[in-house]
Amino acid sequence: MPDFRKALERPGLLFFDGGYGTLLQSRGLPPGVSPELFGLERPDIVRRVHEDYVDAGAMILTTNTFGGTRFKLGAGVDATALNRRMAALARDVAGDTAFVAGSVGPTGHFVKPLGPLTLRELVDAFKEQIEGLVQGGADLILAETHFDIAEAKAVVLAAREVCDLPVAVSMTFEGDACLTGSSPAVFASTMENLGVDVVGTNCSAGPEQMVETVRRLAENCTAPIQVEPNAGLPQLDEFNNTVFRMGPEAFAETSRAFVGLGAKILGGCCGTTPEHIKLLRAACDGLQPASRSENGPALRLTARSSLVLVGPSHPSLLIGERINPTGKKALSQELAAGKFSEALRFADEQTQAGCRVLDVNVGAAMVEEAVVLPNLVETLVSRVQTPLCIDSADADAVEAALWRYPASPLVNSISGEPGRMERLGPVVRAFGAPFILLPLVGRKLPATASERIEVIEKLVAQAEAMGVPRRLILVDVLALTVSSKPEAALHCLETIRHCRDRLGLPTVVGLSNISFGLPARELVNAAFLTMAMAAGLSAFIANPNSARMRETMAATEVLLNRDPQAANFIQGYADWKPNAGGSGPGRAAAPTSVDNLREAVVKGAKDRILSMVEAELERGADPLALVDNDLIPAIIEVGELYERKEYFLPQLLLSAETLQTAFSRLKPLLEAQPNAKKKAVVVMATVEGDIHDIGKNIVCLMLRNQGFEVTDLGKDVAADRIVDEAEKLDADIIGLSALMTTTMVRMKDTVDLVREKGLHAKILIGGAVVTEQFCESIGAHGYATDAVSAVKLATKLAKG
Repeated sequence: MPDFRKALERPGLLFFDGGYGTLLQSRGLPPGVSPELFGLERPDIVRRVHEDYVDAGAMILTTNTFGGTRFKLGAGVDATALNRRMAALARDVAGDTAFVAGSVGPTGHFVKPLGPLTLRELVDAFKEQIEGLVQGGADLILAETHFDIAEAKAVVLAAREVCDLPVAVSMTFEGDACLTGSSPAVFASTMENLGVDVVGTNCSAGPEQMVETVRRLAENCTAPIQVEPNAGLPQLDEFNNTVFRMGPEAFAETSRAFVGLGAKILGGCCGTTPEHIKLLRAACDGLQPASRSENGPALRLTARSSLVLVGPSHPSLLIGERINPTGKKALSQELAAGKFSEALRFADEQTQAGCRVLDVNVGAAMVEEAVVLPNLVETLVSRVQTPLCIDSADADAVEAALWRYPASPLVNSISGEPGRMERLGPVVRAFGAPFILLPLVGRKLPATASERIEVIEKLVAQAEAMGVPRRLILVDVLALTVSSKPEAALHCLETIRHCRDRLGLPTVVGLSNISFGLPARELVNAAFLTMAMAAGLSAFIANPNSARMRETMAATEVLLNRDPQAANFIQGYADWKPNAGGSGPGRAAAPTSVDNLREAVVKGAKDRILSMVEAELERGADPLALVDNDLIPAIIEVGELYERKEYFLPQLLLSAETLQTAFSRLKPLLEAQPNAKKKAVVVMATVEGDIHDIGKNIVCLMLRNQGFEVTDLGKDVAADRIVDEAEKLDADIIGLSALMTTTMVRMKDTVDLVREKGLHAKILIGGAVVTEQFCESIGAHGYATDAVSAVKLATKLAKG
């Protein structure tokens, strides 16, 4: 069997297998039992499913290891051994007729700051799994059904540390974003930077709902596209079982349209069977993936929920320079103490001024950069949605910061300094981090364009020889001051044009360097910016608070035909008057200051809210009034932003944690009041057989923030324990969570037992597979689709 990478290069399509859960259930998998552990006990059943898919024409078999990490398997299970055995089973069936994809699913945990784990801890867990898959004979590693960009990145990092097998990464989306806010464009761009072999999407939707997702993936990467829809949307049958009713013929006919969008690999997910795959392959016989048109060549910077394209055909990028302690005494002192209030203030100020990327530099006396820089990066990740530029001369600090970043940041910089490329080249390649290439070798500055170009070409060749792709390179054209070198600007412009026309590389410049030593520096900077943008400059590092600079940038974008119908210019400068400026990009937004408790919660000012609460209490504010009039309305506003998809899970969690900080201070004062209201009591649990608890944990946090008394029993909890606890606490509400169709049926056990015991508790259920129809069928009092709706429903149920 030829290797998988060669198969990707050949004309034609490749076909994955389909769903496993339904087939395994129909052949003996008990409800709530791990398919992986079941596979150890009954490998004969798993083997037969593999054989059925090979007989149906599947060219790639998926191992029965989706939940094969230590986090899912639990204590006492050797993750490496289990994965080795399941991969060997698939390998034996595949023989020379099919490839084997080692399935790596989510762990059920988030990385910091969203969850308790570090990225390194996730990588180590995935390495255990991937080592077993490789030992068992997998041809590729398949990260599938992921819903957070950081966890998907962890699988890629783990695979690269273990082997050189091809890596395919498939994410599941709900509408236009995944659970933690990444769009298909952000996901595809991040995976492109990481250099994965296949980018895909699976689960969560049927073929019709995936069309736009596939189109966005194809536009934002060059890797082959993989698509594995469900057999339509889930429904309940007359026995309250979740079923997928799209038949093989309809599935095949609908899914063949993905080939016209450029998809190379097709398959099926939940509800699909060997018959679905057989007819899908027949429907696509003779088809070739359509050619794909990207969004123009560009360097790609990503955060969890934003993408910035950098290149001559895209709007010029302003990189904010303010998070830098040089000349800032207060910031230097805070950084030395490990505090970040000033840095966060500069971040808010610059994003409101229109910065789409923030440079982050902590280099100052008494600052241990390898500790402070990664801590600040992690804090900023939870606070701002813009990509970051990690700026340090300390290579260890840069690498440490990359371990705290979920997507593709910019690294500033890699020069020709001895050992710098050797140290950081492999790091940026592994993390898929674009970087600024600084054309400096030794102590002599390359003053002329020809000297700079010579250094640039040598460093680019050195990077490529180390396996660092050109798509990660942003060239600093090295602006020198015209006050001492009158020809400096001309050499800069020539270097910009050479990089654009000859090397095909985007360029960046530190804008203010050009005017050092001159009066009226803003005038010189603005004039040079226009000239540089016209020559092809892609990005510049500057202070975004300069009105003249923003005006120049906006007007030049119009003249370069990069602002269609001058829409952005008109929006920002319709009220412009000479010497008065205009609002400019980003300037019409709300003020960055956090002036009251409500704003602190909405904006997630966790670092400031405690001092604000203390100030209110010192002024004699009533603790209950602060809760009722400020904090509760604030979290309701956050919920509304979340429902409108203006906020995503990271922002929701940060606001919830901010509110929790305030509540922790006010709680003893509220309880000491003579007429303190009795709190509604909630017992929460993930039902028996289900070990997924991310959603439940978020609901618990949100409920506590709304004043509920919450007891969280954890995951895999039997109905009798849930009901006993509810009876003991005289609970008002029982909250049940389940992620899998095989475990949600356990919810009825709790409902029946509550009725049998005559408890007054109302039952609230939730989870990805739960529907209103299922809720009604088991007699629960309500169901919620997310944490925000769960809190609203719990509040309603508690009243009555």
